[in-house]
Amino acid sequence: MTIRFDNRVAIVTGAGGGLGRCYALELARRGARVVVNDLGGARDGTGASLAAAQAVVAEIEALGGEAMANGASVTDATAVDKMVGVVRERWGRVDVLINNAGILRDKTFARMSLEDFRSVIEVNLMGSVICSKAVWALMREQGYGRILMATSSSGLYGNFGQANYCAAKAGLVGLMKTLALEGARNDVRVNAIAPLAATRMTDDVIPAEALDRLGPESVVPAAIYLVSEEAPTNTILNAGGGGFEATHVTLTRGIHVAGAAMTAETVAERFAEIIDRAGDIVPQTSIEQGVVALGAPLSFEPS
Repeated sequence: MTIRFDNRVAIVTGAGGGLGRCYALELARRGARVVVNDLGGARDGTGASLAAAQAVVAEIEALGGEAMANGASVTDATAVDKMVGVVRERWGRVDVLINNAGILRDKTFARMSLEDFRSVIEVNLMGSVICSKAVWALMREQGYGRILMATSSSGLYGNFGQANYCAAKAGLVGLMKTLALEGARNDVRVNAIAPLAATRMTDDVIPAEALDRLGPESVVPAAIYLVSEEAPTNTILNAGGGGFEATHVTLTRGIHVAGAAMTAETVAERFAEIIDRAGDIVPQTSIEQGVVALGAPLSFEPS
């Protein structure tokens, strides 16, 4: 099987460098027309320049591909809607959206200002909401769409000094899971990727000895698959350095009590049973979790 994107149109945000650039180039190599969106700001989100996006467009055109540069901020709904309108007018459709744009403003929670918290939420989480909303109706109308959210191991498992970033990246998982359910009827598949790569976003986070193994190119195979025609939906893939793993939000079998046994003391006394992961399950919706909580039998795939 060869994955191709002939006659497909893809928008990649934050595509002026790092992972976004690699995604855009690979999509173009595989036949896609690509919108290279990048505000051109610094790692913390300040500043703006179209130069980086235009440079990636030039690379794509040198490969014989077709691309356009766009400098809209993903936090500006009007500008994003305009971008999608221009793309639709020129190419007729949008098949793929990779929500890659993000910023960092790392500090411990004690030292972090609310402004720094909000800024990271606005770009990383709300930026993905705004871009997804801008293509949602079109993808449903087409009966086809692929959206990829850029979560992070920090959002999945936590990371010291990144409360704002972790909150945003965890929020993207909830967004992905709901959009995957809502998009299923119209073949709009929504997934998330947790990349581990050496880019300007991680150049002072990843140990120097690991950098050589963590080029952004090592993440690309997972991203390309997750936006392909054959893509799954409601899937979180970790990728980087040659490793590819799936992350699941699991649920233990827990306990079920009633009446006089429903006390804090019962929870304390049986806590080891509650957190025992033997036979844990992967609910596909919150309703399935609720059925388990009520003690009804359900069959799930084990994690």
